[in-house]
Amino acid sequence: MTVGFRVISEDKKTSARVSELRVGDKVITTPAFMPVGTQASVKGQTPAEVKEAGHKIICMNAYHLMLRPGVDTIKMLGGLHLFMGWGGMILTDSGGFQVYSMAPISEITEEGVKFTSHIDGGEVFLTPELSVRVQEEMGTDIAMSLDVCPAYTENRSEIERACELTHGWAERCLATKSNDSMALFGIIQGGVLMDLREQSANVITSMDFDGYALGGLSVGEPLDRRTEVADAMSAHLPADKPRYIMGVGFPDEILRFVSMGYDLFDCVLPTRCGRNALAFTRKGLLNLRKSEYRYDTLPIEDDCKCPACSNFSRGYIAHLFRAGEMLAPRLTSLHNLYHYGWLFDRIRESICNNNFLNFRDEFLRNYKR
Repeated sequence: MTVGFRVISEDKKTSARVSELRVGDKVITTPAFMPVGTQASVKGQTPAEVKEAGHKIICMNAYHLMLRPGVDTIKMLGGLHLFMGWGGMILTDSGGFQVYSMAPISEITEEGVKFTSHIDGGEVFLTPELSVRVQEEMGTDIAMSLDVCPAYTENRSEIERACELTHGWAERCLATKSNDSMALFGIIQGGVLMDLREQSANVITSMDFDGYALGGLSVGEPLDRRTEVADAMSAHLPADKPRYIMGVGFPDEILRFVSMGYDLFDCVLPTRCGRNALAFTRKGLLNLRKSEYRYDTLPIEDDCKCPACSNFSRGYIAHLFRAGEMLAPRLTSLHNLYHYGWLFDRIRESICNNNFLNFRDEFLRNYKR
């Protein structure tokens, strides 16, 4: 087995922890943020820029890559790492979120999920077995089991069915996995229904996955319900395995969930916001399209070492957005990636120094969405 996880430091006042996750010859320190590169590309950024921003792991989507360019193409071009020129760790989502997001063009059975391809209209039948094989053949480091992510608005019976399918598929994913140098994580579902969440956590953690993820959140539910579920579920997740909360990305939420003991986070926010002129700072989001920044000579954020802040003013980047220049979303997205890199550096440092609570509370006092 070439997958290992060890806790390095634990905060004395919260459940926050710093850990080391090893998969094959790659190692990351958690808590860690995974920029999203759905199509094997973090939008607008080179792999070298993502690494320079402080990130050592990227989240991709096996379902989308299976459709385009296809598993055979990725294999012929050397596997995911060589294909995109990324030497760090890669986590691939199985396609479970597409069960949710593509619900109008999908059909779920006990055997798997049938999709209508959004690319060419062809029929795709994704089973747990195929999902794992695809992720293994692509050469991912961390694969996710195939799950059913129910909509927040689903009724209880539909959420129960989603849990049952997720649990059965998890067993089949584990039985299919053949590559010991690849980690496989199980996913807990249950919506915001606490009893179903607890049942799902008990079932999934009884299986010998390399890590456990909390799925089905950040899909429209109120923040207080999301926080309640995450807090309750943290007690059900083994301390000796990595804990991944899927799709959570706002800095204030991340800090609260780090306090609960979660290790891994992913979200499209840094680049999606960057493409829409929204820049993350320690005080919250700046909308660079606002007229107040037209003549602003300051960088997006003082003391930020990113190329945008080191070389350009808010006023210049605001001009680029108004002019429709490609450089504008590139620079703002890159700044946001540096901001998240900075945030997670400070999180890990403060935990190791047993000062996380002070750092968290000070950050939250100054931060506004």
